Amino acid sequence: MGKRIFLFLVTNLAIVVMLSIVLGLLGVGRYVGPAGLDIRALAVFCFVWGMGGALISLQMSRFIAKQATGARLVDGRTGHEELDWVYTTVARLTQQANLPMPQVAVYESPEVNAFATGPSKSRSLVAVSTGLLRSMRHEEVEGVIGHEIAHIGNGDMVTMTLLQGVINAFVMFFARIIAFAIASRGDSRDRGAGGSFLVVIVLQIVLGILGSLITAWFSRQREFRADRGGALLAGRDRMLAALRRLAANRELVDTRHQALATLKINGARGWMVFFSTHPPLEARIAALERFQG
Repeated sequence: MGKRIFLFLVTNLAIVVMLSIVLGLLGVGRYVGPAGLDIRALAVFCFVWGMGGALISLQMSRFIAKQATGARLVDGRTGHEELDWVYTTVARLTQQANLPMPQVAVYESPEVNAFATGPSKSRSLVAVSTGLLRSMRHEEVEGVIGHEIAHIGNGDMVTMTLLQGVINAFVMFFARIIAFAIASRGDSRDRGAGGSFLVVIVLQIVLGILGSLITAWFSRQREFRADRGGALLAGRDRMLAALRRLAANRELVDTRHQALATLKINGARGWMVFFSTHPPLEARIAALERFQG
């Protein structure tokens, strides 16, 4: 846990430093002056922070995922039958999908999980947990792997990053616009400061929650698409068997680490589904049963 916290802090510090340098070079570090709010400077400021942070995180996604989970790469020549089978299965389904070979990793964890990440189709990673390998038959694991490869083929990591970056930029932009409008009703000191810092933070939280509804909805749709893609690659019966096995083992999916929420297989139920990046497994099973690809 200490390693993960340290990695999180170092990563975010590096992003802050890099984006601060970019903003300094662009000369848009300040967007409030004697003449009032400079909309152009504010727009550039929010775009750089919103998109820049998301894109940098995407570029570092493979490294961060491996460090956060402790995943180790396998190459099909480990001499360990199960690990080599995972590699050859990923290779076969990747070739079937006409995609570049991703890195393949296995990480030690009792949770039943797998994920795909990476900044592009040619620099991707597919990782599975030891808990998944212990809890599923090979044909079920193949369905899960097919689902993750479908994520890569659909370009989901890049699309999700771009969407999150745009929403981050809009949240920052409108939070500062509203805060400035509120502060403009006060004295000149408030106007010069560009609004209360606390008001900006509160507005970013509120608008960020609303924005998360959009990203969560899109993420749920991409899961349905990846299920259909996994069915086309590994076979519909194997994909359905994998989802049913996951439903039977839902308590073994670790949901404590929200930073890795989009890497988790399972989804929330009840009203929390609106904030979940994954649909309920029952909904995914029902949708795939109706799919006739």
